[in-house]
Amino acid sequence: MSHEPATDSAAAQPAVSVPSAPPAPPKHCGNCGAPMYGPYCYACGQPEKGMIRHLASVMADVADTIFNVDSRIFRSILPLYLRPGFLTNEYFAGRRTRYVTPFRLFFFLCVISFFAIQISLDFDDANFNLVGEGSSGGIGHAQTAAEVDTRLQAALQGLATARAAAGNRAKAVAKLDKAESEVRHKAEERIAWLKRRDDAVAAGHAAPPDPDAEDDDGGTLSIDGTPWDPVKHPIAISWLPAFANAKLNSMAHHAKDNINAARKHPGEAIARLFSVLPQTLFVLMPLFALLLKIFYIFKRRLYMEHLMVALHSHAFIFLSLLLLVLLHLLAGWADTGAHWALPILNLLRAAVWTWLPIYLFLMAKRVYRQGWFMTTFKFCMVGFSYLFLLAFGLAGAAIASLTIA
Repeated sequence: MSHEPATDSAAAQPAVSVPSAPPAPPKHCGNCGAPMYGPYCYACGQPEKGMIRHLASVMADVADTIFNVDSRIFRSILPLYLRPGFLTNEYFAGRRTRYVTPFRLFFFLCVISFFAIQISLDFDDANFNLVGEGSSGGIGHAQTAAEVDTRLQAALQGLATARAAAGNRAKAVAKLDKAESEVRHKAEERIAWLKRRDDAVAAGHAAPPDPDAEDDDGGTLSIDGTPWDPVKHPIAISWLPAFANAKLNSMAHHAKDNINAARKHPGEAIARLFSVLPQTLFVLMPLFALLLKIFYIFKRRLYMEHLMVALHSHAFIFLSLLLLVLLHLLAGWADTGAHWALPILNLLRAAVWTWLPIYLFLMAKRVYRQGWFMTTFKFCMVGFSYLFLLAFGLAGAAIASLTIA
């Protein structure tokens, strides 16, 4: 009896296709109604994400937009500092994705460097505020020898407290020694003048002029040779409206108060000046690019190309300032005991200052690709012009800082 081979019944039956789930309908743009195939609408460009979402998500996007701190920052910092003109030439060549954009790099380093500088200044001012009335204790206002002695002892006590806080920091101790010598000399001069004054009055003569009278608050500001006074002698410019004159008098009032405060606490004045410096540099940035446009006009480059050079140049300057602040803080640490490190740190600081103009010169040479003579000539002309603008801007910033309440 023959037996036929058994067949696989499952294989003989046709395969049954399982229906897949229907694709999800695409989202539609809330602005124009077109289908959304990505984070942005292809028709009108509106992003899918709006501001109506969790605050953490919004802040993450803001931080990424402003700072964009990712792996690109590490690929940008070293070339920025060690390879003059490299990032700028890469940007001009179209290789932009791998590096932080010039404006973000400038903005990030600007913010970080100014925070570092202010922290450094506050640190010094908090530890030894040795200028103005804080160190002399108002000896110049004493009217008797006994009052001079009282204020002298109070000033010496304050310096002794600062000396205890300074510990064995050589630079701080040297500054404290100098401040103590100046305070004692100030007291001796004041006592000598008081004796001359008393002798002159006893003899029926006019008292000699007080050498410290200029330290009084009055007469700080003057208009047409007359001390400014908000009631008796205010600022009144005839061709200006009343509200403008009122604003000028308000600014003069703040300036007078700030000038007197700055003479007593110069650390606060420096901090106030640094508070308006970022705005100053932002104003000078396009002016520096304009200088480059003028001096390199025959290179036929667009203004925005010069602006990229300006952004990278200032980003390098801010990075150099960061390094100088770091070396300054390390020198303060070394001054407390690791004196062997001070020569090394001083050498590094000198190297940073020396590299600064060399870098900017090499950057101009590699970006604009001119000969050594023309590069040197234009570098000097642009440098002098920019230093003039910077001095003008700093003066304006100083005046603006004095008029802030």
